[in-house]
Amino acid sequence: MTTRLRSTLFWSLFAVVGLTAGVAAALAARNLPTVRAWLGDDHALCDHALCDHDHGEEAEPGDSHADGHENHEDEDHEHAAYDHVHDEAAALALSKQAEANIGLKLVRVQLRSYDRKITVPAVVVERPGCSQVQITAPLTGLVSRIDCIQGEAVTPGTGLFEVQLTHEELVQAQADFLQTAEQLAVVRSELARISRVVADGAVAGKTLLARQYEQRRLEAALHALRQRLLLHRLAPEQVDRILATRTLFRDLAVKVPSPQCAAASGNGPRVFTVQRLEVQPGQHVEAGQTLCVLADHAELYVEGRAFEEDIPALDRAAAEGLGVEAVFQVGDAGETKVPDLKVLYLSDTVDLQSRAFSFYVALPNRKVRDTGERARPRFVDWQFKPGQRARLMVPVERWTDRIVLPADAVVQDGPEAYVFEHNGDHFDRRPVHVEHRDRDSVVIANDGSLKPGVQVAAAGAYQIHLATKNKNGTPIDPHAGHNH
Repeated sequence: MTTRLRSTLFWSLFAVVGLTAGVAAALAARNLPTVRAWLGDDHALCDHALCDHDHGEEAEPGDSHADGHENHEDEDHEHAAYDHVHDEAAALALSKQAEANIGLKLVRVQLRSYDRKITVPAVVVERPGCSQVQITAPLTGLVSRIDCIQGEAVTPGTGLFEVQLTHEELVQAQADFLQTAEQLAVVRSELARISRVVADGAVAGKTLLARQYEQRRLEAALHALRQRLLLHRLAPEQVDRILATRTLFRDLAVKVPSPQCAAASGNGPRVFTVQRLEVQPGQHVEAGQTLCVLADHAELYVEGRAFEEDIPALDRAAAEGLGVEAVFQVGDAGETKVPDLKVLYLSDTVDLQSRAFSFYVALPNRKVRDTGERARPRFVDWQFKPGQRARLMVPVERWTDRIVLPADAVVQDGPEAYVFEHNGDHFDRRPVHVEHRDRDSVVIANDGSLKPGVQVAAAGAYQIHLATKNKNGTPIDPHAGHNH
């Protein structure tokens, strides 16, 4: 073999050996975690060129990445409330900006009782016989003046109308009353004169007795005529004025009557609203004709529409005086909740078509605007109005020692349900067992998966869930965690 040939073979062999060594080194680096797992030693094959940090440096406190690379004395991540295993794949750290972007809110886990409730659609209605008062013309006449406007707030005793009387019977009753009063005055004057003459013996005593009988007869007639005027809707002071002034009434004032139903507490003096005006000035009205309609909305009813199978639960709530919660949707501002309302009564009939029946809950109302008693016209706005839709939450069962969280705190992903526990600078995903869910709350079993005292994400949990799945490269279902 020539020298040239030996040299060529030597360098070819050297190149093959070098290429084989390079490939082996590359494969070893790529499968280093697997090799480490086989060896059972996280540090045996650690290379400064491959490790994320130098093991000679101490990890900073609160560093969420230190747990996966540093050999701690305790393999479990310590938490102030309880010990838990830190799963890097299910943990997520958020910046302050990210927390603000998702509207993060935290809530502390606590054990408490929970009342399982049924949700019933409802509507606000007026109280029959109490909320509306019809003001009618007491006698036939002409509407000479209207002292109120539609929508104005009025109080008992406030003047509403003046009616010029044309009722012949009332005019005649006033005339008879006034004539009898004049006759009685004459008899009394004559009795005073005769009494002095009889004392002197100039006149017989029977004359005085006859005049006394006449006085009693006129007094009885005057009393009967007075009652007749009162039946014609004249006020006692108006009748007294006829006696004092010796003039007949031409105009009759129509005022706001005193309320007939009990007042709702916390609203001060009763206030009526002129809901509807039915007459115009100069209009001729008959006795009993409606002049206006007043509304008293200091207290209203909420009419619930439940199904036939809900009757036992509603009977129990009414019998035991359980508190019912009314929920009102207030535009973009969210919901208004009125707790601890009482069931007044249940309807005694079930609708044949819908198989639903009504029950009623008393709803105290509240003024949200009042221009004041000195303002004229005065206007009052109430928080709740007839026709407003609501939901009634009726308790049917009580559970004790349960973890109750807002509905948005629990994310449903197929058969799994998760909450995200706040631990320092990151969130850990915790699987939980959901016992019950309604529109507002979720009841979680107290089985040790979530300990009382920790904080979890109450708002923004779904966004954290999506970010965790995206971090792990899991395909994201856009409908996961949503209840439609």
